[in-house]
Amino acid sequence: MTTVRLPLFPLNSVLFPGLVLPLNVFEERYRAMMRDLLKTPEEEPRRFAVVAIRDGHEVAPSAPGMPDSTAQPEKGPAAGFGPDPLKSFHRVGCVADAATIRERANGTFEVLATGTTRVRLLSVDTSGPFLTAELEELPEEPGDEAGALAEGVLRAFRQYQKRLAGARERSLSTGADLPDEPAVVSYLVAAAVMHDVPTKQRLLQAPDTASRLRDELKLLRSETAIIRNLPSLPAAELTRSPTSLN
Repeated sequence: MTTVRLPLFPLNSVLFPGLVLPLNVFEERYRAMMRDLLKTPEEEPRRFAVVAIRDGHEVAPSAPGMPDSTAQPEKGPAAGFGPDPLKSFHRVGCVADAATIRERANGTFEVLATGTTRVRLLSVDTSGPFLTAELEELPEEPGDEAGALAEGVLRAFRQYQKRLAGARERSLSTGADLPDEPAVVSYLVAAAVMHDVPTKQRLLQAPDTASRLRDELKLLRSETAIIRNLPSLPAAELTRSPTSLN
């Protein structure tokens, strides 16, 4: 078992390998994380792990509020995640490689990272200025019939895109080529479909590529059928995708 210890960045969203993650970093615990990552030489990867929050707050409360107006805001690296942060996070996440970390004049950071490798969360350390975690790297096994499933998912995804664009009365750009490598297809579609965090988390932690593709095929067919029968498409991204302030 290959393990690694990395800074931990919990979010109200799921990061997939190969996908780009822009971040606006303003909380002190994550600013400290970025300052620490900047100590890594530019020729080496500046890595941190992203996990989706199961129970907790992405941004810690900074002022007293409801329901107890006298309660004091939490401070520290685990603020908003309860006495045992490990229980607040989904156990499978993704390593992010920060290609750009730019500090602004006010001390906040603009970060652009890319998901690389799936990891399983083993433990969380709250003793420093930011969370760190011991993580187990997860291999991406192809599974049975991944190639054929990827072809089916791509066809279903194109139909889904067409229905989505039509329902929103927008034209669909067909100039972009879609990948054909099964694992890449599975992650691209997982990130692109409009679904909530639990569904996307289920796709991230699928045991192999083929299992993820089978799940996506069912989801795409179901969503396409729903869109086809709706007179208009609601703003699903507003109800299914929490807004990330980071």
